[in-house]
Amino acid sequence: MPWNPDVYNQYKEIRYKPFYDLAALIIDDHQSNAIDIGCGTGEQTLLLSQKFKQTTFLGIDSSEEMLAEAKEITQERLSFKQQSIESFTADDSRWDLIFSNAALQWVDNHEQLFPQLISKLNKDGQFAVQMPLQNDNTLNILLDRLVQEEPFLTKLRGFRRVSPVLSLDQYAQIMFEQGLKDIDISIKTYPIIADNALDLYQFIAGSALIPYMEKLEQDLQVLLKDTFIERIATHFKRFPAIYPFKRMLMYGVKQ
Repeated sequence: MPWNPDVYNQYKEIRYKPFYDLAALIIDDHQSNAIDIGCGTGEQTLLLSQKFKQTTFLGIDSSEEMLAEAKEITQERLSFKQQSIESFTADDSRWDLIFSNAALQWVDNHEQLFPQLISKLNKDGQFAVQMPLQNDNTLNILLDRLVQEEPFLTKLRGFRRVSPVLSLDQYAQIMFEQGLKDIDISIKTYPIIADNALDLYQFIAGSALIPYMEKLEQDLQVLLKDTFIERIATHFKRFPAIYPFKRMLMYGVKQ
């Protein structure tokens, strides 16, 4: 099941808040080149290029569907390429700014990934990353429990998408060991006010549900959706409901 830009962007306003917070950490010191890892539709990369006017930006994403929209906004200092994060870490490119908003949680083994990414920074290059704390967020916990029940457990062959995101302390240690200074790491809650269970389902449908849906036939996709909505309604009990969605933001400068 490919990524659907329309579904993902239903909660664009909510998803943009951590982006703006992350972008605010970056110092405008006229970087020469920057990369946006997991750029999606490219809208946020465009905003970065407008904010940092002396910097040339490349946005990469593995989703052809997302990049179809991104290519429509290509400009002189803004380009896009279909490339996986794994492929990016293996190439020999170097950057003055590595930026990633809500993408690195899809790649395993952060103990190896983050040193690889930081090694691609030039001296005084900036590193800015935001990731959702999926293992601590209620909807992800409910989903993880559900896929371990039948008939999903058998049909998925025991597959679970467990977030690879580490603790704040672990990232601080990695960033320090890899030679970053001015380290700034925080966990921030972005509350969502939902009118009903379907609203909360739609929020997660464009991201965390995809690895499961793509492994199920249509009848089980419908069953998973319906059962998940029921579980959400049971958990929150009354609506409107507040859903505190936690994210980690991190920043550092290469010495």
